[in-house]
Amino acid sequence: MVLSAIFWECGWNVKFKKSGKSLCTVYPREGYFTVLVVVGEKEAVEAILGECTPELRGLYEKIRWGNGQKWLMIDLEDQGEMLADVLQVIEIRRG
Repeated sequence: MVLSAIFWECGWNVKFKKSGKSLCTVYPREGYFTVLVVVGEKEAVEAILGECTPELRGLYEKIRWGNGQKWLMIDLEDQGEMLADVLQVIEIRRG
């Protein structure tokens, strides 16, 4: 897993929403995707962290809270455990 600094890159993205609520933003890359998930549901996400990959736990712990949110930028290179973890976090966002 590689952390991305993509805020200033040119290109396009796909935003996923449900009932007007942002779920995630996907940035296509050469050979992989970067997914941005803004986490505001602290208790719910921290309840599942023990089941998540060490990479996602480390990323979550490294990012600081700001305005009651954490912005997780996650590079997905395959359909392994990290993808399953990201889908769990998105499911929490979905409510």
